[in-house]
Order: sequence, then structure tokens, then C-alpha cells
Amino acid sequence: MHSTEWLQRHQIAVYAVAVALAVGIGVGRPATAPLFERLITPVLAVLLYVTFLEIPFVRFRAAFTNGRFMAGALGLNFLVAPVVVYGLTRFLPREPVVLVGAFMVLLTPCIDYVIAFTDLAGGDAEQITAATPALMTLQLLLLPVYLWLFMGSRIAAVVEPEPFLEAFLLLIALPLALAWLTELGAMRSKTGRRWQAAMGWFPVPMMGATLLVVIASQLPRVRGSIEQIAAVVPVYVAFLVIMPLLGRAVAGLLRLDTGESRALVFTAVTRNSLVVLPLALALPAGYELAPAVVVTQTLVELTGMVVLTRVVPAWLVSEAPDAIAVPGIEPDE
Repeated sequence: MHSTEWLQRHQIAVYAVAVALAVGIGVGRPATAPLFERLITPVLAVLLYVTFLEIPFVRFRAAFTNGRFMAGALGLNFLVAPVVVYGLTRFLPREPVVLVGAFMVLLTPCIDYVIAFTDLAGGDAEQITAATPALMTLQLLLLPVYLWLFMGSRIAAVVEPEPFLEAFLLLIALPLALAWLTELGAMRSKTGRRWQAAMGWFPVPMMGATLLVVIASQLPRVRGSIEQIAAVVPVYVAFLVIMPLLGRAVAGLLRLDTGESRALVFTAVTRNSLVVLPLALALPAGYELAPAVVVTQTLVELTGMVVLTRVVPAWLVSEAPDAIAVPGIEPDE
């Protein structure tokens, strides 16, 4: 119990150490990048397993049938975000290889570590969990449509669904099923309860491990192309600023409570970079720079998420938006 409280209290320091260590490895030992890259999926799977364990499964049904939150999450990710992305990418060079990487990552909402970051910010993590099947399915269907609208049919035709399906099975379905079985075991045996309690201190170390393996594995790739892809960084930063504000506004319009509002902000801003990376790597000849464009977003977003886990609960959604005036809408009586 004491170790769990200590980790929660010092989690930002833990993440800072993980990032610093990852940068040191990425710069000093770039040859280790393939090893760390192989660790990304298992580390993420464990992170999500221990995160799911903190969510009471009896509340999943209520979370899934929360129509206002689901409408906000789907609307922000598949109606609002594409408009924002299209506007921001007007400032990028008209190079297809840069544009396709930016579109692929910014048009796909996160379905993995968004749950952990939402939980760390005091958001309603079970709402995000309940929304992941819909978010995953819709992005699988709509990404080729958006690429066709924004770039033409030639790009849309080369996007394959297999990496999305594999990520859903390994990063969502499997950890969720194991967490459910663990919870059942905890209800029926003392050993199960001990195991569940022991897992309680893992979320913070596993988030640190995620930051470590992602940055250490991808930093050499980004360093090798930084001059060509530097233009995307301001776009990614602008997305990190704009989408939380829009998420907060939509939460106010929908009269969501504090936890739901924080969850809506995080699903609006986090992107599916780790799942999209295999898609970028599978693009045909001539698009070798696209993975570096995707990875750059990963590095920008992970840094931004550490900041947002503090900013969102302390400032952006410190109280329920329904207690804050929304222009043009009268508060409920």
C-alpha cells in the first residue's frame, strides 16, 4: 500500500527518469533500437492489463450505454478531429510522404495507453475502455476514406487492416479478458485477491517502461530524418493544444461529469501512433519517410501526455463542465 501511494505521488518523476534513460539509450546505443521495438507490444499489453484491473467490470455495461459520452467521443474523433487535422496539415509541405504519415497518425484515436493516462488524470477510465471497440472499428473503416478524401485513392488502397486487428487482439481483447479472469479469481479465492492487490502498484512502473521502450526504440529513426520531418512538430504540438480545448467544450455542451469530461479530453487528443506505425512501415517504395513522421508524433505526444495528466485535472477540467458557463447555453435549473 505504501509503495503504491509513493509511486502515485512521484509518478511524474518516475516518467522523467524513464524518458531521460530512453534518450540516453537512443542516442548512445542506437543499435539496441530493434530490441526495444520488439518489447513495445508486450509492455503495452501488461500496462493495459494492470490498468484494466483497476476498473470494476460490473460498471462496464453502464459505461458502454452512456450515450452522451459515446456521442462525444465518436463525434470528436471522427467528425471534429478530421476537420482540425485537415486545417493544420495545410501548413505542411506538399510532400505526399510527409502528409500520409501525418494523416495516418492524427486521424486514428488511441485505444491503448489513453486508458492509463486518463486514469492518471483522475478521468473515467472505464468510459474509455467501453469506447475502445467502437473507436477501433470506426478508425479501421474510416482511415482509408479520409486518406482518399485528403490524398486520393492511390494512398487509401495501400492501407491494410491486419495491423489494426492484431493490435486490438493483443492490446485490448487479451489484457481485458485476463483482467476479467483475475477479477473473478479475486472474488473466489484469497490467492486471487493477493494477486490483484499485488498488481496495484504496477501501473506507474509500467507506464515508465512504456515510455522507455517506445522512445529508446524510435529515437534513432527520428534523429536520422529530423531535418526532413521538422515541419510536422508544430502541427503535432498545435493538435495537442487544440483538441483538449475542443474536448472540454464538448464535455460542457453534453453536461458530462468531471471524470467523464477528463476522459473525453484524453480520447480527443491521444492518437493511435503505435498501431499506425506498422501501417506506415508497410507503405510501398517511395514512402520510407512516413514511419519517421509517425514516430515523431509518438515522441511529441508522450511528452505532452505527461504534461496533460497534470494540466487537465488542475486547470482544464478541475470541476465538472456543467458547473461552468457555456456561451449561448443556459445552465440547467
